[in-house]
Amino acid sequence: METNSKIYVAGHTGMVGSALVRGLKRHGYQNIVTRTHRELDLTNQAAATDFFENEKPEYVFLAAAKVGGIYANSAYPADFIMENMQIQCNVIRSAYQNQVKKLMLLGSSCIYPKLCPQPIQEEYLLTGALELTNEAYALAKISGIKICQSYNRQYGTDYISVMPASLYGPYDRFDLNNSHVIPSMIMKFYRAKAEKKPYVELWGTGNPLREFLYVDDMAEACIGLMERYDGNDFLNIGSGKEISIRDLAETIRKTAGFEGGIRFDCEKPDGTPRRVLDNSKILQTGWKPKVGMEEGIRREYQYFLDCIAPRLKF
Repeated sequence: METNSKIYVAGHTGMVGSALVRGLKRHGYQNIVTRTHRELDLTNQAAATDFFENEKPEYVFLAAAKVGGIYANSAYPADFIMENMQIQCNVIRSAYQNQVKKLMLLGSSCIYPKLCPQPIQEEYLLTGALELTNEAYALAKISGIKICQSYNRQYGTDYISVMPASLYGPYDRFDLNNSHVIPSMIMKFYRAKAEKKPYVELWGTGNPLREFLYVDDMAEACIGLMERYDGNDFLNIGSGKEISIRDLAETIRKTAGFEGGIRFDCEKPDGTPRRVLDNSKILQTGWKPKVGMEEGIRREYQYFLDCIAPRLKF
């Protein structure tokens, strides 16, 4: 990519897309094209086709997606698989028809089997059953990988895919029912502190192990791959470090200054028992994460206080 290359970031208002825009600007890229969902509905094939024909982007970061936590994935599986498939098919098809030089599909570590060996290597894809609570979303993302690989084999395109660990950071979605684990916990501890509750109740046992990656670290990895990586293999992007949900909750409790306790509802699902990515391939490119867990939580909590908390009404 050249600094004046026309780059389309699909999903720029979300956490992932906004981090990509910030990262591109830090690297001196000046010609960044964006559209809000209201301006461009990527589930609409005609709208996507018209956009690509008119704008003719040279490079595409496909970060637009319907996302959510365990509750949302469990409650709305049809929406998750349908909308994500529509977005991916429409964007990739339009990119090919309009001679996009390179495209990157942003996926998720949930594509891997529920009980596969740890740390998770890229080769473990499709070697076992998926976690049921996010099966629909995972199937859509697996299909996205295969679409990119199929276009590369059949048409000689340069479409690459990356699978980040669970991400967090600025512009995360803060919603008690439909957000991922970190913003959901931040909301709960903030509210419990404001209402002076004696404890916060969380889903599951607290025992599952998870890997988290600060979203700006992910953006640096993605930009580096768009600049230097060509191949038909997708790559994991992760910190290589894991933390239990229980320890994560304790870190957020301390950051929020909540002095009450934590209770786990063991009748609620845990999800996948352990998920940490093998990041050896991405490390070989020269990238490595810079933001540690405690610092990342501190930054996200400050973002929450500055941008989300003032609008809340309990």
